[in-house]
Amino acid sequence: MNIFYNEIGVGDVLLVQLTPEKVEKVVTETKGDVTLVKDAQSNQVLAINVFNFSKYGKIETKGNVELTEEFVEKVQQALNTNGADFQLEVDLSPKFVVGHVESLEQHPNADKLKVCQVNVGETTLQIVCGAPNVDAGQKVVVAKVGAVMPSGMVIKDAELRGVASSGMLCSARELALPNAPEVKGILVLDENAEIGTAFVPV
Repeated sequence: MNIFYNEIGVGDVLLVQLTPEKVEKVVTETKGDVTLVKDAQSNQVLAINVFNFSKYGKIETKGNVELTEEFVEKVQQALNTNGADFQLEVDLSPKFVVGHVESLEQHPNADKLKVCQVNVGETTLQIVCGAPNVDAGQKVVVAKVGAVMPSGMVIKDAELRGVASSGMLCSARELALPNAPEVKGILVLDENAEIGTAFVPV
């Protein structure tokens, strides 16, 4: 789930994106200040717009809103107040974490891609990476599925040249870190970085 708010650019509307998937046709259902955007075929709720959100909660940021338990409760309260029959299910685990490249092999269908097995603490993810400096044994920054990059790109499960990939190994430039090198390559962390912990730029 990704939440966006920009009062100057969009108005007093909270935009809640529940899935990055695009569908052919959508329908909307409005209850008071709340509009549910649904897949016309499956009736699955894809997004929620909460109008006049300042009545329900205060937001200082412009753009992506940080997901916290307290904020999710405010959004749920707004839904309940307007009689919108929908229960938010939110994964509050960090989306940018320290990973350890356990192993990698050449992509079978692409010379410049590697298929990496990356330990992120609670699980091991298969991530296809094209960085020239990626290697086994490295501690790296992993953007997990659901992460929103500084560019606005949402990370989702993908298939690259026929191989499944769940996440992305990040460069300093992709993370919009100050003084990021222009040279292509992922950001390699200190070997003491703790696997599975949230990545916080220093």
